[in-house]
Amino acid sequence: MSRRFFLAAGLSTVALAVTLPRPALAFSEGEARSLITRTVSDINGIINSGKSESAMYRDFEGVLTTYADTPSIARSVLGPPARSASSSDLTAFTKAFKGYLARKYGARFREFIGGQIQVNSVQKVNSIYDVRCTAILQGEAPFAISFIVHDKSGKFIDLQIEGISLLKTERAEIGAMLDRAGGSISALTRSLG
Repeated sequence: MSRRFFLAAGLSTVALAVTLPRPALAFSEGEARSLITRTVSDINGIINSGKSESAMYRDFEGVLTTYADTPSIARSVLGPPARSASSSDLTAFTKAFKGYLARKYGARFREFIGGQIQVNSVQKVNSIYDVRCTAILQGEAPFAISFIVHDKSGKFIDLQIEGISLLKTERAEIGAMLDRAGGSISALTRSLG
């Protein structure tokens, strides 16, 4: 066997290795901390920017786009109806839901003006990282905020403020809104706008 054969075989092996599907690279504790440090930095910048409420909500929507796995969160809050929804209904719902979250939680973060959020620690639990933070507000006792980061997506999939889960809260609220919309995801989507 010639050197050319071994070179060709080696290049073929490399090409095959590059094109075969591979599992997603695992996220690390350091990457989870870095993601939430950037998220918190952006949130701190928004809440102390002095911008108008509507401008802040647009900026919070940008934070969700950049750092949150909004499509997964949207499917999760819809629950079983998400499995039978069309891709266009899911896409429209996800977009409307992101705006809804930005307004709702942006209003909550507006209470933090003059304060800040600090990243404290990271704990890995199965395929998630619990990135624990402290909110320090003027004239109030500090309180806990946790960002739950999914290992595979590398984005946060839940936010817990004083132990109350955004995901669980929204699952209940969106479920009630879907019931009021007669089970229609498109009607629910219109109501979120």
